[in-house]
Amino acid sequence: MMPGVVTAMIGLMLAIQAAQIFVLDEQSQLRLAVWFGFIPLRLTDPTHVPGGLMALIWTPITHAFLHAGWEHVLLNSAWLAIFGVPVARRYGSVRFLVVFCVSAIAGAAVFALFLSPELQILIGASGGVSGLTGIAMRFVFQPIVAVLDETNGTFVGRGRRLASWPEMFTNGRARTFVIVWIALNALVPFLPGLFGGFEVQIAWQAHLGGFAAGLLIAPVLDRSMRGTNTFRT
Repeated sequence: MMPGVVTAMIGLMLAIQAAQIFVLDEQSQLRLAVWFGFIPLRLTDPTHVPGGLMALIWTPITHAFLHAGWEHVLLNSAWLAIFGVPVARRYGSVRFLVVFCVSAIAGAAVFALFLSPELQILIGASGGVSGLTGIAMRFVFQPIVAVLDETNGTFVGRGRRLASWPEMFTNGRARTFVIVWIALNALVPFLPGLFGGFEVQIAWQAHLGGFAAGLLIAPVLDRSMRGTNTFRT
């Protein structure tokens, strides 16, 4: 069964998308994106963007709950279900939300690093979900740890241990996933030149930023759980 926090987050994103489509007109949808999407221009020229610098308090996170259409939100929801479930089961609801929010912020920061002079609006959960993907790479491909149950003398699986950096990259499946993930996202800015100059509206910067945050935050979360559920899946 899917953990409640994952179900709730998917439900919230779908509800927001439904409200955008069925309740708001186009002008109201644009205002929603401006006030709750992440706009790098606020960092360099805040006076020309509604909300100014103040909006930077919430938009690095709220942008993750807005989407550009049903295909966008459904893709991110499926992605969230796949990689969010093992993270929520291992770390619990609160730490799951911490990973998602920190990764969304990291994704927005990397997005801003590349696009700060431009008027662009970042929306979508992909930065946060990329972080869940990154943290999952630290344990989902590792072997299950078994401990001896002293009551009956049998070994019982306790889940998967968090992999160190060398362990992650010596594991063939984890190494392949990480390399392919990074390569595919790094290739996105070159697609217009390769396939006839069409515009690509994929926030690959947010993907990479969120993914890196997930990879890095994993040991911090495991240390916070030491002595409790360290080996939970």
